[in-house]
Amino acid sequence: MHVLSILILLAGAWLVSPVAAQSSIDVYEFDSPAQEAVFRELTRELRCPKCQNQDISDSNAELAKDLRDKTYDMLREGNSKQEIIDFMVARYGNFILYKPPLMASTVILWAGPVLVILLGLVVILVRTRRTRRNEGDELSAEEKKRLADLLNKDKES
Repeated sequence: MHVLSILILLAGAWLVSPVAAQSSIDVYEFDSPAQEAVFRELTRELRCPKCQNQDISDSNAELAKDLRDKTYDMLREGNSKQEIIDFMVARYGNFILYKPPLMASTVILWAGPVLVILLGLVVILVRTRRTRRNEGDELSAEEKKRLADLLNKDKES
């Protein structure tokens, strides 16, 4: 009976081990709480190039893990936050930043939403003005005369 229990435990460990290996948790040791805070800020500011909608701290992609490791290594080597950001931008482009800088190539990202809203407001204003202008012109001359006659009859009675 004892041997059977051991075999079951070994079989269970064999079945579970690939899953456990895939869902490993990154553990980093820092020299100071300030260094850890910079690491946390960086991993929240850098976008995973593979996932595109997640920062590297939330992404489970292998590339995001590599970027976290590289960020950690660069911090441990004494690089500043800006040096790490510059390295990542040089390697992956401005796309890696959640807040890309205002440049000629990124101006559409910043101005696009505002321009769409303004365009929508202009369309709404133009349509309402046209509607107001055309409200009086909807009746023909004959219909206007008939309406005036009906109104006059109402006033007389």
